[in-house]
Amino acid sequence: MFDRLFEKDVAITGIGQSEVGRPSAKSAMRLTVDACLEAIADAGLERKDIDGVACWPGDNDNGNSFSPVGPSALKSVLGLDVNWFGGGYEGPGPLAGIINGAMAIATGLCKNVLVFRTITESTGRLANKGANALSNKTVGRDTSYFWQWYTPFQVHSGINLMALYAQRHFHEYGTRPDQLAQIALNARRNAALNPKAVYRTPLTMDDYMNSRMISTPLRMLDCDVHCDASTAIVLSRIDDARGRRRDGGHAPVRIEAIGAALNQPWSWDQISLTEMATFDVANMMWARTDLKPSDVGSAQLYDGFSILTMIWLEALGLCGKGESGAFVEGGSRIAREGGLPVNTNGGQMSGGRTHGLGYVHEACLQLWGRAGERQVAPHDVAVAAAGGGPLGGSLLLVKE
Repeated sequence: MFDRLFEKDVAITGIGQSEVGRPSAKSAMRLTVDACLEAIADAGLERKDIDGVACWPGDNDNGNSFSPVGPSALKSVLGLDVNWFGGGYEGPGPLAGIINGAMAIATGLCKNVLVFRTITESTGRLANKGANALSNKTVGRDTSYFWQWYTPFQVHSGINLMALYAQRHFHEYGTRPDQLAQIALNARRNAALNPKAVYRTPLTMDDYMNSRMISTPLRMLDCDVHCDASTAIVLSRIDDARGRRRDGGHAPVRIEAIGAALNQPWSWDQISLTEMATFDVANMMWARTDLKPSDVGSAQLYDGFSILTMIWLEALGLCGKGESGAFVEGGSRIAREGGLPVNTNGGQMSGGRTHGLGYVHEACLQLWGRAGERQVAPHDVAVAAAGGGPLGGSLLLVKE
């Protein structure tokens, strides 16, 4: 089906992340610069070596807390001379910067792409608690004409949409609240070992069950936590990455396969309410590799809402369709010591909503054995997936 698998020519060679604040006293640009300089140094490069820069959603709505810094602004601040830069809302969601950057490298436009994602929603909510309500989203941010059909019916938050999926999953497969709770409980256990995590205090099943119901059956503790942070990833040509390793650098993390497909209407409610674009994404990714779900040693899966992680588990074939409730029941299987460690940095539900690149950052830390107290058993294959509803992307990552 695919004549050329471009991603196999590309590797992740460096990662960086700013402080994660709720809120941070630093400006969005300061957070971005902190993350990017750390990633460049981690890759064994200097600023002059960066000849590509990308982010998502880019320069479409700079100044908004969802996208306060775009590639044009960062290029100016860091003094980068680039042959390619990209940023825009469309595409496979939060991982679009990595997928687009990998394509730019594979087609010979550049050698080293700096990909970043900055978000300051915690600061934004200080000024306006409704800043992130769906009813306030702009055309530039979402390019989604269909919000006009949602907001009159009180769909003012993503949780109102996600609750439809959760309720249907409960109905179709007998999924229970105590099973769904394991996504939040596992995240908090992992966050306790992450010094950057927003929430690190212990969380019990009683705490979960007693948390406020927001949109049935989703509770407050089924939601991610807004923060201010920036995450950066350096992509490089695989031959250059291997050369730096021979010179004493760390092993590159090769992009074995990507998923970015969308084989459904670009909407939240026009398909089965137990599936999303996640299934299209996963099918594409596995079609581009000989590896199998059983090869995955850790999974960093989008947890904007807990039900999304459950659906990603099924879509990626990490468990059977409709079986995610039983798969996570009790929490042992997805724990750090379990057969499939999930969201080992606390995810977005306890670690902080770094919105996509945080999953890639954590996957690389785990593959490189640099995750500190939360390090899981050594493994060479990890998956990172982000998005939900009508868009998403996934990466299958392999340590060389």
